[in-house]
Amino acid sequence: MLRIADLHVYYGEIHALKGASLAVDKGEIVALLGPNGAGKTTTLKTISGLLTPRTGSITLDGESLVGVPSHQVVHRGIAHVPEGRKIFNRLSVVDNLELGAYIRSDGAIRQDMERVFGLFPRLRERRSQVAGTLSGGEQQMLAIGRALMARPRLLLLDEPSMGLAPVLVEQIFETVEDINRQGTPILLVEQNAAMALTIAHRGYVLETGSVVLEGPARSLAADADVRRAYLGEGA
Repeated sequence: MLRIADLHVYYGEIHALKGASLAVDKGEIVALLGPNGAGKTTTLKTISGLLTPRTGSITLDGESLVGVPSHQVVHRGIAHVPEGRKIFNRLSVVDNLELGAYIRSDGAIRQDMERVFGLFPRLRERRSQVAGTLSGGEQQMLAIGRALMARPRLLLLDEPSMGLAPVLVEQIFETVEDINRQGTPILLVEQNAAMALTIAHRGYVLETGSVVLEGPARSLAADADVRRAYLGEGA
């Protein structure tokens, strides 16, 4: 489905991604792990058209995304939930969800909004509330729900657990699994490596812009270097 090969991305003279390659297949949750500054968010921004690679390829179902403007990437079937949520604070929950469907003109928008409310019942309770007054967890739910309103073929999630209480982290990750079971592949960037590897099928570890490890999630979770560096185990 998604294929990234030998991706090189720069911020000015700073070489942020150095030949990164990865893939997401249909039905998968793929975790992208690594320390701060490794290039995880840069990878998602490049996929979604917010950054342009200097070299390398990005394809979705065989069609190149390199050079495609970000709004057209959404039309191609990729929705991006950015780090920090980036909801429209002054608009209501319903208004935010409707904006997520801005590319659509079909008659199923209300049906998909009901799907979002089914995944996140708390949003139904707060449907008329101004988004900026929601709790952090509710804002994360709204950001994911807004992305789903585009009916994406691939969902990019950047740090969905950031700043959330443990009970909300569990709830968010359970819902991410539900979204995947309903048929949406997910590329997940997450600092909580233990949680990410619990729900992912496969994973990649980025360090200083390069993929240094990849494999099934269970194998990565059992890897001594991963356990020491990202799961807080060992000396």
